[in-house]
Amino acid sequence: MKLFDIVGPVMIGPSSSHTAGAVKIGLIARKLLGEKPVKAEILLHGSFAMTGSGHGTDRAIVAGIMGIRPDDERIPESFEIAHAGGLGFSIDTTHIPNAHPNSTMIKLQGEHGRKLELVASSLGGGRIIVSRIDGITSHFSGDENTLIVHAQHDRPGHVARVTTELAIHQINIATMQLHRHIKGGQAVMVIECDSTIPTELVEKLKQMEGIMKVTFLNHEN
Repeated sequence: MKLFDIVGPVMIGPSSSHTAGAVKIGLIARKLLGEKPVKAEILLHGSFAMTGSGHGTDRAIVAGIMGIRPDDERIPESFEIAHAGGLGFSIDTTHIPNAHPNSTMIKLQGEHGRKLELVASSLGGGRIIVSRIDGITSHFSGDENTLIVHAQHDRPGHVARVTTELAIHQINIATMQLHRHIKGGQAVMVIECDSTIPTELVEKLKQMEGIMKVTFLNHEN
């Protein structure tokens, strides 16, 4: 166990699970959407649903969606900031089968029409796990440099082309996962790397045949 797991992150309270982790979930949802969000549906599950409002979970998630970080003093004002920034949002409860008690489903729509559905959980100490993206199983924390590649179809060659480009740019892969709905269906590659990925490489990957979307999560941002 690390010291960070005991004392938690620098954050605005009251709870690392209900505040810091919730903000981080909102931030990752914003990054995965890839454009300014204008509409958000936030569904709280389990403990989030029962105590979310009292612990500020709802405001924390909205803060993250607005790009506010866990140590920002504006978190309690996130609803007002969202309204002023043009984000329409709703908050409700739901049941997510087999989910961690501190879980949420977030549905976002961006200013240019992009949509995202994400399921994620707050594990304590500001740590989170993203378990589903657009209905496809995933498993990553955002604590590492993470490349997320959406392929239109799970076809031979997609993984090889992406990993070849990473090798050409001397980027070492720490872990890699491939998730899909069904054989040949939409797929998501989650690649954790030892270093950051240049913007020009991310743009090159986006232009590959059969690739729908590419997002790089820099663990330092």
